[in-house]
Amino acid sequence: SVCDVIFCVRCLCLFFNYLLLCTGVCTCMFRMAPRLQLEKAAWQWAEMVKPEDITREHIELAYRVAVSACKRGTCRRNCRGNPNCLVGIGEQSWLGEIDENAFHNIDDPNSERRDKNTFVGLTNLGATCYVNTFLQVWFHNLELRRALYRFQNSRAEGHNMDSDYEPQTICEHLQYLFALLQNSNRRYIDPSGLVKALGLDTGQQQDAQEFSKLFLSLLEDTLSKQKDPNLQNVIQQQFCGQFSYVTVCNKCGRESPLPSRFYELELNIQGHKNLTECVTEFLKEEKLDGDNRYYCESCQSKQNATRRIKLQSLPRTLNFQLMRFVFDRQSAHKKKLNTFISFPEVLDMGPFLEGKEEKCMYELSAVLIHRGVSAYSGHYIAHVRDAHTNDWYKFNDEEIEKMEGKKLQLGIEEDIAETAKSQTRKPKCSKGYHCSRNAYMLVYKRQTEEIDQTETNVEVPAFLQELVDQDNKKFEEWCNEMADMRKQSVDKGKAKHEEVKELYELLPAEDGQSYEFVPLEWLKKWLDDSTAIKEIDNSQFLCSHGKLHPDNIAEVKRISSKAADLLFGRYGGISRLGQSSLCRDCVTQRCRVIRLKNQLNEDYREVMNLAKAPLESDESGFWIGKASLRSWRQLALDQLEEDEEETKPNNSKVNGERSSSAGSKADGVKGDNEEGDGEEMKNFNEDILCYHGGLSIIENDRRVVSAEVWHKLRMYFPKAPEFPQNHESCQQCMRLEREGKENEALNRMMANEQKSSLLNLFQEKNRPTLQKWPQDTDVLYIVPHYFVDEWRKFIRRPAKSNPVSSVGNSILLCPHGGFMFTYDSMLQGDGQHIALLWPAEWEVISRMFLVDQVISICRIHDKTQDNGNVQYQTHPDLCRECREGFIFQQQRDMREYAQATVYVRKVIDKKRMIKESAPEFSVSGSDVEDEREEPKMDGEKDPDFSQSEGGAKRQKLNETGSLSVAPVTAASKSGIRRSTRHRKLRGEKALIVSANQTLKELKIQIMHAFSVAPFDQNLSIDGRCLTDDSATLGSLGVIPESIICLKADEPIADYAAMDDVYQVCMPEEGFKGTGLLGH
Repeated sequence: SVCDVIFCVRCLCLFFNYLLLCTGVCTCMFRMAPRLQLEKAAWQWAEMVKPEDITREHIELAYRVAVSACKRGTCRRNCRGNPNCLVGIGEQSWLGEIDENAFHNIDDPNSERRDKNTFVGLTNLGATCYVNTFLQVWFHNLELRRALYRFQNSRAEGHNMDSDYEPQTICEHLQYLFALLQNSNRRYIDPSGLVKALGLDTGQQQDAQEFSKLFLSLLEDTLSKQKDPNLQNVIQQQFCGQFSYVTVCNKCGRESPLPSRFYELELNIQGHKNLTECVTEFLKEEKLDGDNRYYCESCQSKQNATRRIKLQSLPRTLNFQLMRFVFDRQSAHKKKLNTFISFPEVLDMGPFLEGKEEKCMYELSAVLIHRGVSAYSGHYIAHVRDAHTNDWYKFNDEEIEKMEGKKLQLGIEEDIAETAKSQTRKPKCSKGYHCSRNAYMLVYKRQTEEIDQTETNVEVPAFLQELVDQDNKKFEEWCNEMADMRKQSVDKGKAKHEEVKELYELLPAEDGQSYEFVPLEWLKKWLDDSTAIKEIDNSQFLCSHGKLHPDNIAEVKRISSKAADLLFGRYGGISRLGQSSLCRDCVTQRCRVIRLKNQLNEDYREVMNLAKAPLESDESGFWIGKASLRSWRQLALDQLEEDEEETKPNNSKVNGERSSSAGSKADGVKGDNEEGDGEEMKNFNEDILCYHGGLSIIENDRRVVSAEVWHKLRMYFPKAPEFPQNHESCQQCMRLEREGKENEALNRMMANEQKSSLLNLFQEKNRPTLQKWPQDTDVLYIVPHYFVDEWRKFIRRPAKSNPVSSVGNSILLCPHGGFMFTYDSMLQGDGQHIALLWPAEWEVISRMFLVDQVISICRIHDKTQDNGNVQYQTHPDLCRECREGFIFQQQRDMREYAQATVYVRKVIDKKRMIKESAPEFSVSGSDVEDEREEPKMDGEKDPDFSQSEGGAKRQKLNETGSLSVAPVTAASKSGIRRSTRHRKLRGEKALIVSANQTLKELKIQIMHAFSVAPFDQNLSIDGRCLTDDSATLGSLGVIPESIICLKADEPIADYAAMDDVYQVCMPEEGFKGTGLLGH
């Protein structure tokens, strides 16, 4: 038969899955997700085995004890569904080749050691690269270095070597720094001592040319006080030259020379291509005429004249400052000239010296480079030629690079990407010349015919060498200490490696061997050397019976008892899970649930088919809710899952995925005819119960099913309410329904009567206003606006709203019985709390409603005055004390609020900011659309729009008699209803804020809403800029419903230009307050 065939097929499937669990095939080879496949195979036996027939073999199948362990190399990652898979848990780093560097994070100290035949670098302290370049250039000036070593330093000569040497003066710092640059074992040294002595700001880049001038001037002044005459004049001998400003009168020909000294020649490069052109322009004759005429002492009058610079003598070291940084009149700030300038390796200055025909040859010894397009930022490096070997080196702070060959190579520096505008083609250079668009200083040394080797050897004085040796000793001690730490880390890592390797080999539990379960996450952390290892904790995987829950098998791994003993012995732990921890009760419960679910599927199909068949005429049936019939299978599954959840303790760990056998949705249990109900149903057939526990009178929610269907459902829901077909509906509900219909008819009659008597009040027509007092009456009556709103709701929907029986005017009064509002305040924001009535309307209300207190306002004409002055008096009178307290509380609530709404409006330009700050000047079609009322169900209007002539949004008065505070808005002077609901414009978003949060916190909210960084936000409210990030919104005057304008700074593609703008805004102080100016 068909049943026999189905039974045989199911048996074959069970046999295949059993083989799957017992074979050594890796689960990762199957297309189905390994975890789901193992889950299905682990429990498929439950379909054929009764709960009372469960054996130890079935329990081990549920816990997947027999699943073969995966072999190394077969799994991409760990099989979480296989408790025997110990691959991919972090063992790869311990079982492979040993990499000693993985056992420590300490860099090799020898990387900080100076290489042989190399120079020492200088640490960049932030923005001190310009200082480092000049220090390297001056260090390679052998005459200057030799002279500094002769500087009398009594502090250093008498220094106690047991303590650190701390120089005081500038010369002492420079002397000690040069000694370290010459003989230190370090790859680079720290110049912070000299920088601090000079008082330089390490975070601000300064003008390199100005630093060079000031430092040499300071050094010259300090050395001039020495007794040694050679030391006194060393700066002048090395860097100082002389020229004269020669002025010649065109009339008498008299020459007026003005001699002057120079330490460098400042050359204009704009419009020039090579160094010779720049020097020629520097010495070019200048005409003095017009307003610039020269006063000739010989002629005793102003005369036209010529002026030029005449070079008289040149120093041994000739510095050319190329003026790359000039003032731009258009942008009103400095800019960098990226002009290419060519300069020779050997320069003949003879033609520029008048009266001297012999050659004056100079050789290029250093080139200082500025990398960057901005005059306010960038990076400085130096190319310096070694006087001993004539090799060229590039000094880039800590990094020093020796150039190949004997030639200077600037190509790499010139190829660095700049902005697209500055990428001009590099001109071809002649032999013996170099081209650069970044060179800002050229240093030339005078050539000598005979080179004395003794002049190239500069010996460090003994007292300085002792200081250097002391620093080298500290460096060697540090290197040894770092090496010892590395060795200790490596030894510790190797020991841990052997321990882990030994234990990992013991982890797999062989067949027939005793075993235990340990957490998978703990094993991963044990194999991860970077995390601290805690004790083993299995408590989170226990079921309510104190054993391992079957659902947590994916969170643990099965290991041998021998390995478990070692792990628990070394690291400790609680709740050991051995072979006896497999829970028979949980497996039995799960088996029962699986079988019930299978039976449930068959019963569901049978019930739905029987429910479609009509009842016989003589057949009795039972009432069942239509919603219950649609969702009865889901309700039955929920009951089964609740029974399963009871086996889990409250502190058990929730697995990432629900097992396929337990999850109803994973099994696809929801049928095609099942639909989700709007409200979740907890109990079967409760949808036909009334409030009294009887049969509901709503027949559309229920239907009749056969007794056969009912008895099948009753098996799953034995406690469900049962109602035979002939059972009567609830008598109490029927009586209440009749009474409700009678009350509804009475309410409709009452509503019609009140509406006809107060038609203008209902329709908001012909309403009295305080702005324009009616001429035919001197008295108006006052009621709470809340009363009018509730009364209108009743008139519109008398069947669904409760009738209003009384007028509670006492909520408008203070505890002393006085009125809370003045005439002027009711013209403004307080008018939203009251409604004005005509005397005739008041008579009707007094007759139809219970009134606790009569409140009126009277117009009184002052007959004693001719101008007919009018006063307004309320009854009861105003209570001034309570009125002042109310205003104070209102203002306080404006500053102390929580969870209030403010509107942030992003603006693009000033014109749009004005338009959106005052939208009434320009209302677009979309704005008008926002003004329209949104239709509500059953004709109900939006309460935000159901307003009177005041035009302000009304606030509900609470039961305690206090008024809820709202923003004060000016009332409309006309009687036209105007919405005060905030009109949301394009580019505007509402944010929830509190008065005690800071402006910085608001900017972070705005960043998430508009994707504008806080530093790009310019916020203003009512024309006031909000700038103090630490101030609270309440202190800044931000109140609920405020509109905050956001002006976002546009991103600047050229960040160098942005830096220029920032620097221009800052006052340029240069080296003010530093040691270079004597401070």
